[in-house]
Amino acid sequence: MSVHIRSVSQHELPSLISLYEHLHSTDAPLPDEAILQGIWRDLLNDPKIHYLVADLEGQLVGSCILVIIPNLTRGARPYGLIENVVTHAAHRRKGIGTQLLHHALQTAWDNNCYKVMLSTSSPQQEVHQFYEQGGFKKGIKTGFVALP
Repeated sequence: MSVHIRSVSQHELPSLISLYEHLHSTDAPLPDEAILQGIWRDLLNDPKIHYLVADLEGQLVGSCILVIIPNLTRGARPYGLIENVVTHAAHRRKGIGTQLLHHALQTAWDNNCYKVMLSTSSPQQEVHQFYEQGGFKKGIKTGFVALP
């Protein structure tokens, strides 16, 4: 069985939402369908947003989002931000997340990004090791989060 990393398709929103149950077991409720579809349309139509999925024989088993952010420093080169990295629980430890990260990084480098950042709220060392093995380094930046 081969996993194919590709951009998400418009009709895959329900599959993506289902996959996100493996990211957060409990999450805030989604808005009504009209608002949700508007957000989905915006995500798909923004060329700076790359919604990547891992497709295993037609089933979404992983995903992440890469946002390319324009910038006026570092020679006016953009930078990337990766969020919502998730692999279906039944398909973890098979290299799918690593393939997603490598694809996202290559997309960022192809878009002339000078760096890519991600953060995790997980305190688990195995999660940190996963990101380090994917090419990310701890201790270069310090992350801060503000919540409303």
